[in-house]
Amino acid sequence: MKSFTLWFAITTSGLAGAAAPSLQTYAAPRFAETDRRARVESVRPQIDEVFREAAAKKHYPGLAWGIVLDGELVHTGATGFANVEKKISAAADTRFRIASMTKSFTALAILKLRDAGKLGLADPVEKFLPEFHQVTPLTVDAPTITVRHLLTMTPGFPEDNPWGDRQLAVSVKDFSAFITGGLSLSNAPGMSFEYSNLAFALLGQIIAKVSGVPYQRYITREILEPLGMRDTRWEYEDVPAEKLALGYRRENDAWKLEPLLHDGTYGAMGGLLTTINDFSRYVSFHLAAWPARNDPDNGIVRRASVREMQKPAEFTGLNASAKNLAGETVPSVAAYGYGLGWQSDSNGVVRVGHGGGLPGFGSYYLLYPDYGFAVISFANLTYAGTAAATTKVGALLIETARLPRRTLPPSPILEVRKKQLAEMIRSWDQKLADAIVAENFFPDRSREAWSTLARETLAKAGAITSVGELTPQNQLRGTFPLIGEKGRVDVFFTLTPEKNPRVQELKLTFVPHP
Repeated sequence: MKSFTLWFAITTSGLAGAAAPSLQTYAAPRFAETDRRARVESVRPQIDEVFREAAAKKHYPGLAWGIVLDGELVHTGATGFANVEKKISAAADTRFRIASMTKSFTALAILKLRDAGKLGLADPVEKFLPEFHQVTPLTVDAPTITVRHLLTMTPGFPEDNPWGDRQLAVSVKDFSAFITGGLSLSNAPGMSFEYSNLAFALLGQIIAKVSGVPYQRYITREILEPLGMRDTRWEYEDVPAEKLALGYRRENDAWKLEPLLHDGTYGAMGGLLTTINDFSRYVSFHLAAWPARNDPDNGIVRRASVREMQKPAEFTGLNASAKNLAGETVPSVAAYGYGLGWQSDSNGVVRVGHGGGLPGFGSYYLLYPDYGFAVISFANLTYAGTAAATTKVGALLIETARLPRRTLPPSPILEVRKKQLAEMIRSWDQKLADAIVAENFFPDRSREAWSTLARETLAKAGAITSVGELTPQNQLRGTFPLIGEKGRVDVFFTLTPEKNPRVQELKLTFVPHP
């Protein structure tokens, strides 16, 4: 069920549905940018074209997709059939099996139990599953396998695709007997990343043991129901036939039905069936964790914990030849977090997400935390590989629609220092400078040298006519422009960690008018 990898190059190569109700409880904060929805609308035809072309090229029986922006499902589309034999069209409310996209639900539940003090990430697996005592370490100096090892896929288990995909329906009793019989390891724990469905099946059993209820019941009660995911199920027999996507494989230029797998112990690694509408609520919850802020933190899991699971924990790859839509090389680095893949490219664009693949199904989703949007795609073809199209649509929204990054308003001290710096740079008043700069400032460059640099830089811009808006990079660092007749001077500054933060670094850059 390996489909998490995010570090491939973009390649060039829908029926619009009604948007689902937004989940206001978990909507991200609103920002100053007022045309974010319009920017998505501007590339709606290209979004649908990308997914339709992928479906045609890769022979998906059916494909559904969605765009989530600022807590709302703002666009859906679909093409093809959920059920080829009965000609039932795929749609935003079709239940697709999302396979390994389930893993982040498992990780979220582990962090929820961690936050409640019921387990620790450093706890040995055998603390919760006594049968794990039977697992013999690979080497005499191997560390004990912990919950964190399972979350980050570093316990030393061998990659178990596609074997793991066929284990979905294994019962709790049979799974326990399997562990008791011992396991084979490929690496010492913590040494390297290796994709493991078994690791997440074990996490599912830890959740059941700690919570006192079966894994599926815990996820449903603590995550699905609070998020309003009413159409999400574990067992395909619980889904109305007209709403169920059947799975297919491509063989001899024809679609052949794949037998649907029942849910079982391995459901923690890939059992969920859901819709674009429902899954949009889940990704809205994840996006709403960003950025860190002072709003009431009343979600189902602490925002800090949600952000934690989205951060890189284990390096997985480097792609030095990745390209953007324009064909420019944009190297990227990839890692695995807790049930989620993470990537950042050389332009600083961070993507977080996961894919899923089982016999009959393939899916993918990407969160763009800094930009406040997500792209989702579900298909009903074995290991469908919707990642490339999903990533291309994300690139469309950033590179073509120019969807801006989200930012919170700057801190009060940042605003104060901006006003003081705008005055100091022009006057170099000694009293003002001594009041706002840190002790390193003038030893790093003399007062006279600063005065000369500022005078020469400002002269290039001509008479300063206005001071532009402050753009914070964080709450103690930002930029603003001094706008002149011939150009502008971009002012970058960083404050100290003191109780009364002072200016420790300053950069002045002249930019001529076009």
